[in-house]
Amino acid sequence: MSRFNSFLAVLLPLFPRWFAKPFAKPYVAGETVEQAIAVARNLNHRGYAVTLDILGEHIHSREASYQIRDAYRRLYDRIAAEGVRSTISLKLTHLGLEIDPALAEENVLAVLEKAREYNNFLRIDMENSPYTDHTLRIYRRCRDHYPGVGAVLQAYLRRTLADIQNLNSARFNVRICKGIYREDPTLAYQDRQAIRDNFIRAVQTVLEGEGYAAIATHDITIIDTLETWIENHALSTDRFEFQALYGVPIGPRLKRLLAKGYTVRIYVPFGAEWFDYSIRRLKENPHIVGYILKNLFKHKRQGRY
Repeated sequence: MSRFNSFLAVLLPLFPRWFAKPFAKPYVAGETVEQAIAVARNLNHRGYAVTLDILGEHIHSREASYQIRDAYRRLYDRIAAEGVRSTISLKLTHLGLEIDPALAEENVLAVLEKAREYNNFLRIDMENSPYTDHTLRIYRRCRDHYPGVGAVLQAYLRRTLADIQNLNSARFNVRICKGIYREDPTLAYQDRQAIRDNFIRAVQTVLEGEGYAAIATHDITIIDTLETWIENHALSTDRFEFQALYGVPIGPRLKRLLAKGYTVRIYVPFGAEWFDYSIRRLKENPHIVGYILKNLFKHKRQGRY
């Protein structure tokens, strides 16, 4: 069955979008701001913090970058108006980084002004290695304007520990994740255990300094190891949080973290660009295909489709 799930996950991009939509639904909050806010409100009610992300990347026109900039600014307005507990995450290629780094910086600073207006927070996501230096430079500029901004570093990159040491301070807020892009072995660890070890060491390095660590992983071994390390070092809960992607099935473990009083934040993507994102998630977790198929057939037998 696992081979079938993997096979179907690979084939899904070849099918019409209407066919793929049931497989995408667990990972994406919908296409509209209204749907995303409803999901965020429900997660808040269950005790989770949220970060919202408008799906998309690699835009190639200035006008498109301005449209995305303004969409994020309006999203801050909506978060405040609805009273949901949510920050925002964004990618710089979605704001024009491939066109001109100066354009991306101008756009993200405009979004950051909205975060400042509402005393909210902005997370600048990390993309593949050609953009790493530009992203960290823009992050530093943003941090000089407003402290409520954070970066992302990827544990599979060999440079990550050095980047942490260069950035670590009381103003340093970083999400540590494993990394999803294909990278050259000279730039990134390829071995699963090496990536896991570097992830753990990266978080520990942040917390041994003065920074704030957002621990973004579904790897239970990493979560257990870092939870024990945090407890052994008696770290204050205002120094870290745990993060997970919307729809990834580790709910019971997240509930245990909540029960201990830890902040758990769910990354909630939404928007018209749902298809490519969902296909990536299904390829990473092909067992979900079988789970969704089982539920589709169950609902059909019950007359719900």
